[in-house]
Amino acid sequence: MNDSFGAGGFNATANGGGGSENKAEGVLPLVIHQVLESSDSGITLFGQQYAMITLVAIIRKVDYSSTKVTYQLEDHTGQIDAHFWLEEDGATNTPSIVPQSYARIVGSVRNQGGSKAIMIFKIDQVNSPNEMTTHLLEVLHARYKGEENSKRKPDAGVDANDNTTSNGGFMETASAGSSVGLKGKELAVYNAIKSYVSDIGISRKELQAKFGHISPSELQNIIEYMCNEGMVYTTVDTEHFFCVDA
Repeated sequence: MNDSFGAGGFNATANGGGGSENKAEGVLPLVIHQVLESSDSGITLFGQQYAMITLVAIIRKVDYSSTKVTYQLEDHTGQIDAHFWLEEDGATNTPSIVPQSYARIVGSVRNQGGSKAIMIFKIDQVNSPNEMTTHLLEVLHARYKGEENSKRKPDAGVDANDNTTSNGGFMETASAGSSVGLKGKELAVYNAIKSYVSDIGISRKELQAKFGHISPSELQNIIEYMCNEGMVYTTVDTEHFFCVDA
């Protein structure tokens, strides 16, 4: 993987400056749930708009007609239909995809009768189960980089020094602190848990590495307090944490 959100042989290029900042271009790796929940105005991630998406899913059903092939796609997050439009010689350009197998799809998202569907640009059968894992990592990586890039663009007209305090290298807004009733070190730890992108949450070891100025016993007390208050919870074991409001 690389920082250009590359997936399936395509690159999603971040735009730079000028009036074309929000121009849709590039391909964004997603899971089906993200497609279904996307805005009707297009696929966006942290303010960046994308022209196409890519996903890896199981082909549950295939329907043929004289003008198109419709694939019912499914992954662990949901189901969606994807359409491959045929040319006049449809018999020769129909993709050879075996039902109940995985495929990588690249295409654009459209609204059809109030529901989302994918217009397929390219579809290829996936022969290695590793590609599904790789795709999920691409999805997480894209979100992480999108969030990271968005934080580098301060809102126009906002003074970066207004209503903020620094704690161990983390900038904390007063409004964020008041929303959860935390401040200082507690708020910094809370924000670290909330912003961490992973399907199993952030580990205690990673938190300790982020906050070297906080002793292990003090960090334990902070985490226990937030767990007892219902702000965070453990995931795969007692050493990994998710934020309830993530």
